[in-house]
Amino acid sequence: MTAAASTDADLLTIDQLADRSGISVRTIRFYAGKGLLPPPQLRGRLGLYGQDHLARLDLISELTGLGFTLAAIEGFLEKLPDEIGAEDLVLQRALLVPWVPERLEEIDAEELNRRAGRTLREDEVDALEALGVLERHPNGTILLHGAAGLATALESLAIDLPPDLLRRSHALIAKHTAALAEDLMQLFQDEVLQPYRDRGRPAAERARLRELYTRLKPITIRGVMTAFGRAVNRAIRERHSQGS
Repeated sequence: MTAAASTDADLLTIDQLADRSGISVRTIRFYAGKGLLPPPQLRGRLGLYGQDHLARLDLISELTGLGFTLAAIEGFLEKLPDEIGAEDLVLQRALLVPWVPERLEEIDAEELNRRAGRTLREDEVDALEALGVLERHPNGTILLHGAAGLATALESLAIDLPPDLLRRSHALIAKHTAALAEDLMQLFQDEVLQPYRDRGRPAAERARLRELYTRLKPITIRGVMTAFGRAVNRAIRERHSQGS
């Protein structure tokens, strides 16, 4: 792993790097010790860091936010070319930004009830966990997968459908959307990313590719929602015509 050359004006001390990245000096040194960062440029005994170090730290933060373990982050970074620079790392980060915000919070049962606006029954908490809104840990803490998801799930509970039906509905949706996401990601990989790599990752294409991917996200999400709505309408018409 090598660091791309930076001008003296771009170089940062480790304290400045920590300030710019929002990652503590201690953590930066830990990452460097694990080989996740290339060595700094030396000016005498002073180590200086460039924009590639900052971009790599931003990428590590993104991977951490997505729930990657340290081992998985190491594996991901090992697959990147040794000569990869800041611009390519920014592109890698853009490809990893979540399509929908997922803010993970660790709370307790009292806080969960406060957010729900009432004391939840055990079977309701079971249903929320089955719906993928939260995870309960043996120590009693609860990992909440976003406030918006909790509100939606509570609305589902409020319509008084059997919890088992909600679980099976969620599993069905998860199954088919996972397959759709995998197919779409593979299509983008084969038709866009791989040709870009085969062309030698031309610098002129990076900004265009980042913009394309950023604009693709909301368009795809709206397209999926529209297609699903039309599919339901079609299923209703077909069932109605068969029953008439």
